[in-house]
Amino acid sequence: MTATVRRLDASGLVRAAGDLAALLVDTVAGGASIGFLAPLDTAEALAWWRERAEGADAGRLAVWAAYDADRVIGTVGLAFPDKPNSRHRAELVKLMVHRDARGKGLGRTLLATAERAARAAGVTLLHLDTETDSPAEHLYGTAGWTRAGVIPDYAADPAGALRPTTLYYKRLTGG
Repeated sequence: MTATVRRLDASGLVRAAGDLAALLVDTVAGGASIGFLAPLDTAEALAWWRERAEGADAGRLAVWAAYDADRVIGTVGLAFPDKPNSRHRAELVKLMVHRDARGKGLGRTLLATAERAARAAGVTLLHLDTETDSPAEHLYGTAGWTRAGVIPDYAADPAGALRPTTLYYKRLTGG
């Protein structure tokens, strides 16, 4: 499978919201702890994605979608802070790959896309959080991210059980 990765502006986010919602529902159904409880209603997922358009329009959020033909099979975002003392950093958010597209390097491709874009935007430090002992931890560890620590009982997984989260960061250099 060859995926095409495209950055979505605010109107692109709105147009792709249905596909992005389906991806979000699939990701939560697959057990990923990304801020939602299962079962996630498609209407709720759709509303969540549509709400992201304002942040994209204001430059606080950058979102990329990976397409297999015309179907969204993955996404990643960068959230940019609005405080003057933190404009050198961004948070990597909502890296998702559809369950039937996993294990083919798409997560790594999306991660690299976000890192390149962050460098191009002058960002020198990225950070993220992910559920401790999740499959995502392997990806971040092998992609050069540094584990900063673990917070116990940080967020509920899709089933509602409190789980620890691991914080990661990556210093970006050159290009």
